[in-house]
Formats: sequence, structure tokens, C-alpha cells
Amino acid sequence: MRKRILSGMRPTGKLHLGHYVGALENWVTLQDEYQNFHLVADWHVLTTDYEHTNRIRKLTEEMVADWLAAGIDPEKSPIFAQSEVKEHAELFLIFSMLVTKARLERNPAVKEQARALGLEEKISYGHLGYPVLQAADILLYQAHLVPVGEDQLPHIELCREIARRFNRVYGEVFRLPQGKLTRFPRLPGPDGKRMSKSIGNVILISDKPEKVLEVVKSAITDPKKIHKNDPGNPDICNVYHWHQKFNPAETPEIVADCRNGVLGCVDCKKRCADKINEFLAPIRHRREKIIADMDAVRDILKDGAEKAHIEAAQTMEAVRNAMGIG
Repeated sequence: MRKRILSGMRPTGKLHLGHYVGALENWVTLQDEYQNFHLVADWHVLTTDYEHTNRIRKLTEEMVADWLAAGIDPEKSPIFAQSEVKEHAELFLIFSMLVTKARLERNPAVKEQARALGLEEKISYGHLGYPVLQAADILLYQAHLVPVGEDQLPHIELCREIARRFNRVYGEVFRLPQGKLTRFPRLPGPDGKRMSKSIGNVILISDKPEKVLEVVKSAITDPKKIHKNDPGNPDICNVYHWHQKFNPAETPEIVADCRNGVLGCVDCKKRCADKINEFLAPIRHRREKIIADMDAVRDILKDGAEKAHIEAAQTMEAVRNAMGIG
């Protein structure tokens, strides 16, 4: 039996290149080696934005369209919305009895997020406990591995703690998952900051070629390279980082020509945009076909939820039997 992986994202709608490089590309590769379940974490949205639930369904469908266009195969990797599998909530409730408030407050990822959102003094119970819901997401499918960056390791450790405590108190039900430490590259936006739709510094997977060129043209480069013949420093140029990912074959030449003042920023940006558009062309083509039939996307989500429910129901039957309730 192939080892099982649980991966997920909050439904944020159309994805950008940072999402692709940071997670989606890795998911596509892993699905040939592992049995993957892909979770649309729509209940997790409520921890920070409970007032706009009317947008979640549309954002889910747009995000899943990008997943499919990028190469996620729903036959290999079921895709489903968390809220369609009610066992997530049941297991979350049970797990919430096994962890203390003090333990949750020590989680550095939760504290950092609350600080970033200005919620330190008014964090909700659900927000404080979202790592417990994450534990339920993972353990419900008896995942062997969870692809994470280093900043997410505290969540995996809490998940393992909860699983160990349940197994110790009620009997061996849960496998202890391992964090599959993955290097998630940080693709900068044109302003040098991490790509984020909230600040508008992104290239969307679905952007048209002219939009990609517009964004690349706006990118900040070496401020000392004012004229074409000025020697440049690629290490502090955002366009250089994009070349590394989307134009690796020509990058050494581009670096040398930039440092020597042979290559100007205008030409460099044009070459970069061309390579990004070349990379995105087949993904865009697949996406156009997908969004032309959104009923098929909804069917994929429905089918994925049915497959996920089978696995979740088996786990919850074992949980109820071990606890002697329900």
C-alpha cells in the first residue's frame, strides 16, 4: 500500500505563481508516489473571516480549477471540501477535550498569525483551536505524511501529541503522522515582497500574457542599474529570481550579461515574461476548458467528498468503538 498524504489550502480563489511554486507543483509530483487526499479547508476560513461565507463556494471552485489545470488528477488524488465531510467536526470536538488552552497558546504559528492580524486581544476560540482542527483533518485519513515547511512543524507535533494521548487513553486508533519537510521556495512579487493577493503583487496562474508582461515590467530591479550599459547585481533583482525558476537554461548567460552591462533591464524583463508565459500556456489552456464546464468541477468535489467520507467514516467508527460512545 502506498503511503498516504493529506494536503490542503484555504479557498482563496484564483492562485498565483507563489502558490504554484510553494505547494501545488510539489503536490502534482507527489501524487504519483503517494496516495494523496486534497482538502479545501473551508471551515478554516471561518477562523479569520466568518462574515463572508457567501464567497466560499465560488472561491473554492476557482481554486480547484487551478489545481486541476496544474495537473492534480482527481482519480489519483480525491479533492473535497472539508465542510462536506462532517466527521471533521466530530473528531475536532473530541480532540478539543484532549488538549489544554495553555498548550494551544504556546503554538508559535497561532501567536504569529494573531499578531499579524491584530487579534491578540480578541482571538476566537475557533482561531485558537484551529491546529486541533488541522489534527482532525490529518488523523481522520490516517495520513502517514504531511508536506510542510519548517514553520508548520509545531502543528504536526501537536497533532502527534493529540494522537498519542487518544491512543493512550482509549486504545490504539491513530497512526502518528510525520511531517514531510519540504522546501517551499518563496517566489517574490514584483515589489520584492512575498506574493500576496491582498497587496496585489502577484502573477496569477490564469493571467493573460499581456498581464504577465505588465507585472514583470513593473518589477523592481537593481536601483544602481539605471542605463543598459550599467553593470547590475542580479542577486538583488526580483526578475533574476523569476528567471531562475522559469528560465534556468538561460540564467547563467543572463547573469553574466547583466553584471557586464551587456543586458538592459527592459530586454531582461521581456525575456522573463516570455518564459513565464511559455510555462503558463498549457496550464491556461487546460484551465479554459475546465472553467467552461464548472459542473464537472462540482462533480469532482462531490465525488471526492464521497471517497473522503468512506475513509473518515471508518476512522470515526474505530474512534467511537474505542471510546464506547456514539
